[in-house]
Amino acid sequence: MTRFQRLAAVTLATTLTLVTIGVAVRATESGLACPHWPGCFDGRFLPALEDGFNVWVEWIHRTIAALIGVLILAMAGVAVRDHRDRPSLVWPSGVAVLLVGFQAWLGRETVRLGNSGESVTAHLAAAMVLVGLLAYLLVRSSSPERHPGPRGSQRFTLLAAFSAASVFALLLFGSHVTAQGAALVYSDWPLMNGSLIPPLEGVGPTAHILHRWVGVVVGLVVAALAVAAIRTQRGHPTIVRLALVAAVLYPLQAVVGGLQVLTSLDEWTQVLHVALGTIIWTAVAALAIASYYTIRERGEAAFLGSAAGTGPDPDGGALSLEPRAHTRGASIRAYIALTKPRIIELLLVTTVPAMVLATREVPGIELGHWAWLTFWTLVCGTLAAGSANAINQYLERDIDELMARTRRRPLPTHSVAPDRAMVFGIVLGIVAISAMTWFVNLLAAFLTLLAIAFYVVVYTIMLKRSTPQNIVIGGAAGALPPVIGWVAVTGSVGLPALLLFAIVFYWTPPHFWALALRIRKDYAAAGIPMLPVVHGIPETARQIGLYTILLVAISFVFAAVAQMGLVYLVAAAVLGAVFLWQAYRLWRVADSEDRSTAGAIRLYRYSISYLTLLFGAIALDVLVLVPVA
Repeated sequence: MTRFQRLAAVTLATTLTLVTIGVAVRATESGLACPHWPGCFDGRFLPALEDGFNVWVEWIHRTIAALIGVLILAMAGVAVRDHRDRPSLVWPSGVAVLLVGFQAWLGRETVRLGNSGESVTAHLAAAMVLVGLLAYLLVRSSSPERHPGPRGSQRFTLLAAFSAASVFALLLFGSHVTAQGAALVYSDWPLMNGSLIPPLEGVGPTAHILHRWVGVVVGLVVAALAVAAIRTQRGHPTIVRLALVAAVLYPLQAVVGGLQVLTSLDEWTQVLHVALGTIIWTAVAALAIASYYTIRERGEAAFLGSAAGTGPDPDGGALSLEPRAHTRGASIRAYIALTKPRIIELLLVTTVPAMVLATREVPGIELGHWAWLTFWTLVCGTLAAGSANAINQYLERDIDELMARTRRRPLPTHSVAPDRAMVFGIVLGIVAISAMTWFVNLLAAFLTLLAIAFYVVVYTIMLKRSTPQNIVIGGAAGALPPVIGWVAVTGSVGLPALLLFAIVFYWTPPHFWALALRIRKDYAAAGIPMLPVVHGIPETARQIGLYTILLVAISFVFAAVAQMGLVYLVAAAVLGAVFLWQAYRLWRVADSEDRSTAGAIRLYRYSISYLTLLFGAIALDVLVLVPVA
């Protein structure tokens, strides 16, 4: 190991120790034992033996934090001295210096604010980011700076990155439970007052319930990561070992979490629960980073999902060419094109009306606060959708080259290198989720992460090349924005939000199948089993009609549940009638290839207007307040 690697390893281990001691500080209520900062008492840094156990616990916590600051400064100095030719080590080391300073400031604020819930959560989040950055530096320093030759598939890396983000979100959910003082809202485990699905009533109970539910989801993700590592990464033992560490420790951590409840927050259970969670986060974060650089270094195809035997490997051969030379303006336009701006516009159309409707659930909400939430929800939603679209284009660049509609996208034209497109998408996602957590709320951020993951993993990787029902199941990703908007305002999921989800969910198949009818030859050439390719035009037209009927029916169910007024009812009736008529016209001409194509184009264009106008009517109905009777 080089000097930098040894220093990075020691710093990471010391930081993990500090996190564990930090939990002990909180569990033993030692956080305010030292009334001054950075020393415990005014005029002296070292406490006396008679000052008590709590004072010494807090003093040790602060001393190790100071030691980490020195280690990180030393690591940055070694990076500049020994590796100045490696910006990938020098710049992140500098960021670590800034981050440890920010963490120290948060520690001071936590003391000043009396260990308030928000400050404790922010302190933990910053600590986990620092741990992740140190894991990156350790892994990156072990791989070469340059990676010549062809590069393999990064599909496993995407799964690992999603797993790491999920674990990080779960840690924040746990901290949020503590911040709300809701750890013992339910005294039984694994049930909650004898139920798996208790009502989401109140901030504290909702935080507790969501932590348990999200824990189950993340557990499944970590298990899937371990299975995928065993199946596809056997040639990379470090990656497999890290995945197994996370998979083995996760159920143990869950049991310890249950023991927290059953022992009424015994101190050792709190310390062990967070310590195990931190180790799992470190393992999964290091795994994602190691996967990315290992595959780049060795150029081996780790094609997650290739067992299905459908479609070519989108990461091989000429598709991994470096980008052509472009001006800075052209490069910026290429990266913007990766996000598919026109699709993002349609997603945001469903978000704002949901937020307007949600104001009914929060009486007295100030306009300025609502505007603040709306602004950041739209910004984060835009970044998140751009993230999913960029990663989608990375994964589908092989079929994009074969389709006339998509062959002018940035990756088929080699305007952006594939690896850079993937990293760009991941970075956008990290920024979106982080900003959503900070400026909106944690549940909205988790749903945003879920939307990205569903679109990338479930739709793009698992379904698109394997089943004609891909767009039906995958449509759940595009149906989440109104739920996210609702949660941004209310902090919880309500039945009207779920029905808005259902409206977009059932709107997606008629909308997308109409497009698929128009470009069915493209899909056939690319080997994508879209419904018109597999089952023909008449069956597709029939399915469009059936889903349109369901869509219109749900739009009226929503009117009853959400107690909508006359404006919405008239809009739903008129817009729904036109949609049904368009679907019927398409079904009537399904036997004619030319006429069905023309009908599909009309239906596709109208479907966009339908969704826009229907959600606009929701917002207008709330503002106008015209009762039905």
